[in-house]
Amino acid sequence: MARQNVGVPGYRVAMPKNGDPIEYQVGRRSVRVSSPDKVYFPERGITKRQVVEYYIAVGEPLLRAIGERPTTLKRFVDGVTGDPFYAKRVPKGAPEWVDKVEITFPSGRKAEEVCPTEPAVFAWAANLGTLDFHPWPVRRPDVDHPDELRIDVDPPDAAGFSDAVAVADTVREVLDTAGLVGYPKTSGGRGVHVLVRIRPEWDFVEVRHAVIALGREVERRIPERATIAWWKEERAGRVFLDYNQAARDRTVASSWSVRGTARATVSTPLTWAQLGEVHPDDFDVLTVPDWLAEHGDQHAAINEQSFGLETLLEWYARDERDHGLGEMPYPPDYPKMPGEPKRVQPSKARADT
Repeated sequence: MARQNVGVPGYRVAMPKNGDPIEYQVGRRSVRVSSPDKVYFPERGITKRQVVEYYIAVGEPLLRAIGERPTTLKRFVDGVTGDPFYAKRVPKGAPEWVDKVEITFPSGRKAEEVCPTEPAVFAWAANLGTLDFHPWPVRRPDVDHPDELRIDVDPPDAAGFSDAVAVADTVREVLDTAGLVGYPKTSGGRGVHVLVRIRPEWDFVEVRHAVIALGREVERRIPERATIAWWKEERAGRVFLDYNQAARDRTVASSWSVRGTARATVSTPLTWAQLGEVHPDDFDVLTVPDWLAEHGDQHAAINEQSFGLETLLEWYARDERDHGLGEMPYPPDYPKMPGEPKRVQPSKARADT
């Protein structure tokens, strides 16, 4: 077995034969990678080895982004042409140094998820076919009170990245009105994610209400471009602010995550100025390490200040009191939630009356 040096302590003792396992030294850990030449991205010819080496290269900023968070692994064991699955429990055979944390699903069931505490975890997970890391917006030991507000700006099929950027600009304006600072990143697809560090003083329901209130305000300002309508038939081709990504057990791909796209794109942290100057295809497994070396981690300062949700929750209460705008539908696999309207699309509800 060869030992590979990729910007971390370690050295190569021999060139591996084609297909032989490789061992990487990542910090204090040795991580064995099987079938390193297995192609994960046929269109680009990108192999498992290159994905592992990518995650070693971005290990430090990725740990800043998702360290100590319960994290679901999105695994593509047959590469992007196969069927992925979400691993919401620590995989069998995980090394003892892969830490874990107990989380509670909406159903009340509990599970132990991977909880990254060192960069070697990312190389280990990549060897299992993990491309995306999907962290909860909480940190242990308090996994019931989010410390991150996430706004998922999701354009429809007929729109594109520029549409998402335009709506994200209004998200930024609304956040500023509410006294909050957001950090944008590409989703790795056509969308934009905006992250806000918050104090862990509110539960998942309250944080979701805060995102709903923010989304309603964005929709008021640019009703022709943005919507928080849950049902697609009501969106009329507008960019969707997916408030349900703030619900318990709902996640978005983390910063620095490789996405399951043909191009091996990466969800990349940016400044607001950069967001309007780039395209998602600029960032992939092969280009992002150099981008990071040149520009640094644009979200490195996100932990320096945490914000409160008081203003957004006041907006939610105002909308409920003055406009009759209260709770909104939850995802279909959720139990019925307090105050939730009928979980049926409007056209079907009309047909039943």
